[in-house]
Amino acid sequence: MSSLVSVLKQSDIFYQFTPTQLELVANLCHEVNFSKDEMVFEENSSSKELYVIANGNVNILINSSAGKKGTVVAILRRGQSFGEVSLVDEGLRSASARAGEKETRLVVIPRDRLLMLCETYPQLGYRLMYNLSADLAMKIRNTDLRIRDQVLYTPPEK
Repeated sequence: MSSLVSVLKQSDIFYQFTPTQLELVANLCHEVNFSKDEMVFEENSSSKELYVIANGNVNILINSSAGKKGTVVAILRRGQSFGEVSLVDEGLRSASARAGEKETRLVVIPRDRLLMLCETYPQLGYRLMYNLSADLAMKIRNTDLRIRDQVLYTPPEK
């Protein structure tokens, strides 16, 4: 089993993929290494890739409306994915991503090639989109809980 297949197998978005389906996806991918604090992509940049963390971690950052730059809103670890919205919408990125450890290794999956694979193999496409929806739903719920916590339980500033 190739190293890319073993990384993909550990990712929630490839849950219940067959070994053949994992190989098909692995053939589209390439790996990229990032040094500590190196930017993977910037907020408001174009989006055409999905990333899976093979090693290390990634900080997801946003710029606040008050001008505060680079507030960490999430830390993602091995096996987690980010950039999945680019599969649905080629718009601008809503956050930045920065390598968080000494050496962070990412699997990069190009949007156009992955979507072509989904069209060619509908069962693979269905499973991927199902897993992505479950992953995005979990992220939305977690964000909702954080917002509720801030709104309902943070005392007003004086």
